[in-house]
Amino acid sequence: MPSLKGTVMSRAFAPAHITGFFEIHTNDDPRRMGSTGCGIVLDRGVETSVLVDESIDQTTVKLNGSIVQEGAIHTVVELLTDAQVMVKSTANIPIGCGFGASGAGALGAAYALNRALSLDLTAEQLTETAHVAEVKNGSGLGDVMAQSHGGIVIRTRAGAPPFGEVDRIPASDYKVLCIVLGEISTKSVLEDTRAVRQINSAGREALKALLKAPTIENFMIQSRDFAIETGLVSERALDIIESVGSVGGMASQAMLGDTVFSIVTGENESGVREAMEKVGGILEYSVSSCGPKLI
Repeated sequence: MPSLKGTVMSRAFAPAHITGFFEIHTNDDPRRMGSTGCGIVLDRGVETSVLVDESIDQTTVKLNGSIVQEGAIHTVVELLTDAQVMVKSTANIPIGCGFGASGAGALGAAYALNRALSLDLTAEQLTETAHVAEVKNGSGLGDVMAQSHGGIVIRTRAGAPPFGEVDRIPASDYKVLCIVLGEISTKSVLEDTRAVRQINSAGREALKALLKAPTIENFMIQSRDFAIETGLVSERALDIIESVGSVGGMASQAMLGDTVFSIVTGENESGVREAMEKVGGILEYSVSSCGPKLI
């Protein structure tokens, strides 16, 4: 495995991703395991820095200043090098609430390590590394593939490159309004056999319906129906979704997190914003067509 003498610091950014609906595809090969479905890449996410120095005797990962003992970033480091490194990630998105923070951290760490250690890996190879790390840790199945492309991403085949395939719904930088209600453990849902059956049935039908009419409006319709049919939607989230619907907007719940999101345009923004503000503070983002980058 590559290592480097001396001191090198590198930083990278990877965007957040909200999944609207998905279907799980299991496989013994983590490169082929993943999910199909559709989601939105946002203009904010996770910044990750990597420090490589001979004086570092143990790999350490910090998220927002707190030490993380295990997870996808640790696995990314193990897959790419035997060097001991310091990894620091700063998230400007909620963690554990359906924004793909784990995938963004893994992807950013892969990009930063690639430069710091002069690994000369391609973007697809780095995406594969981050995807495999997510699958092995049970922290995500499709975020990394979407985050590596940007936009409103339709994951048509599961897995990392070259197995996974994506397409996109053409979109400008629409605003995405969110209300965070709480956290949901991705791993706990994926380990629930009954929940997985419901997810796969609803997710398969949602993707079929979206591909017949790949529009933002249909994406929101399929996402809302998926959340309700699977029973993953919380009561508080459903109340907000119905409130937004009553003013002519559309909202759904982020998968997997107790977060309500709505893509808004100039025509319906004020009504949707007013309906959501009755519940609590709104987090505002934009749809971003950009994937990860070095900074």
